[in-house]
Amino acid sequence: MTTAHSSIDRAEVAKFQAMAAEWWDPAGKFKPLHMLNPLRLEYIVTQIAAEFARDRASLRPLDGLRLLDIGCGGGLVSEPMARLGAQVTGADAAAENIEIARVHAEQSGLEIDYRATTAESLLGADEGGFDVVLALEIVEHVADPAEFIATCARLLRPGGLLIASTVNRTPQSFAAAIVGAEWIMRWLPRGTHDWRRFIRPDELAGMFDAAGAPVVDRAGMVFNPLGFRWSLSSRDLAVNYLMTGVRR
Repeated sequence: MTTAHSSIDRAEVAKFQAMAAEWWDPAGKFKPLHMLNPLRLEYIVTQIAAEFARDRASLRPLDGLRLLDIGCGGGLVSEPMARLGAQVTGADAAAENIEIARVHAEQSGLEIDYRATTAESLLGADEGGFDVVLALEIVEHVADPAEFIATCARLLRPGGLLIASTVNRTPQSFAAAIVGAEWIMRWLPRGTHDWRRFIRPDELAGMFDAAGAPVVDRAGMVFNPLGFRWSLSSRDLAVNYLMTGVRR
């Protein structure tokens, strides 16, 4: 059995516990994630299909793949992954989030293995061997990002995909994620994010490499305030971005 110390930051978990009931309200505190979700799903499915030679045009292109969604929250990504055929395990340190996710999955007729647990606990129970591990909008909230990424990589089988999304540490991200999203638009409560904990792409790539899952792709998620829409960019990673690595 493998053991690992916890990278959970209890204060960060408490922030999201307090908002748990609003996970599935597209106009609530998780409005930014609802807006981002189609773009995140597009990127995730594209990466999985390319790595595992899946037909994106099929109804269930993820059939047969074991997928772990760490920090799954209320299940905004877990549910679409299950609909596309993946065998999904959703894990979150906040029990309130997991309860919301379970109820919504049942109402939606989906079978998802939701657990109020951590990546370290799953690894300690030898429950690895996943084809895909997702760590979306969570790296900036854990106590030790490098150790967390290493744990996520160890939960993968060789050749498995690690896909993370987070926020860059730039003046643009302070303006967009904190001043814009928290202070002006009030999409999120003040204090949801700490700019000092944001992670630059090269820093995250270094964590991937050290964890034995070298980066094969990265892309920015760019918000256009005029069109009020998000798009992927291969060049602009100044604020939100996604990164994919393959475990050796």
